[in-house]
Amino acid sequence: MPLSHDLSGRSPAGGTDVVLLHSSVCDRRMWDPLVPVLADAGHRVVRCDFRGFGGTPVAEGPYDDAADVEALLDRLGVERFALVGASYGGQVALRIAARRRDAVTALVLLCSAAPDHEPGPELLAFDAREEALFAAGDLAGAVELNVATWLGPEADDGVRARVRDMQRHAFEVQSAAAEEHAPDGPAAEEHAPDEPEVDLSRIGAPCLAVSGAHDLADFREIARSMPERVPGARHVELPWAGHLPSLERPAEVGALLTDFLRVAVPEGRGGSGGAMTGR
Repeated sequence: MPLSHDLSGRSPAGGTDVVLLHSSVCDRRMWDPLVPVLADAGHRVVRCDFRGFGGTPVAEGPYDDAADVEALLDRLGVERFALVGASYGGQVALRIAARRRDAVTALVLLCSAAPDHEPGPELLAFDAREEALFAAGDLAGAVELNVATWLGPEADDGVRARVRDMQRHAFEVQSAAAEEHAPDGPAAEEHAPDEPEVDLSRIGAPCLAVSGAHDLADFREIARSMPERVPGARHVELPWAGHLPSLERPAEVGALLTDFLRVAVPEGRGGSGGAMTGR
């Protein structure tokens, strides 16, 4: 199943292709404020929706988000690229970077999850509360829980409305799919079983791990651990940020990304060449 996606910008010869991977609270629309910033900086931007998010339907069986993204990039002819992943999208980016060492030119993790992270008390409490709301059929309550949990104090009403809309859409699509497959169970929503362990020490790309001071402790700890686990990784904590800094202060995060990519990907080493078209 091809992932719903879009392409923006047109890199000069030897420019940088940048792949944006969204949080599971959102869909690819979360990158709306950053796409023009990256395109204006000379990057060609690819962004996609994971299965069950945005414009991509729920899967009909087990699947692997990282493999889906890799298949999309192969289909588009994107051979070398920088990865920017937010939250769950960061976890997917880590998987891709570890197994496509020679293809990934730079890696930015925005309040990223990690493949082997054991949830702490805060994240477990959130998961339990969300599960209880779902069990009670209270999707609206589950949406509001996510908005309250994942956005920091810098998020205005417009940003909260945007996240609310994206999360509600994902919940509605995924809930409808789960009901359709009952009583056969939630197979349509499952990821691939027995995903292989990820050796983060295999990542060779320059890596910037960003955390938010107002985020849950789990994600702050993951970001802090990256310099010990990914060779040459650097950690930066944003004192004003919650879990979704690219929505909370897009101009500041856009500058952070473009500055990092300028240094991390020397001119002439980041592009795939040729024009790309997509839907």
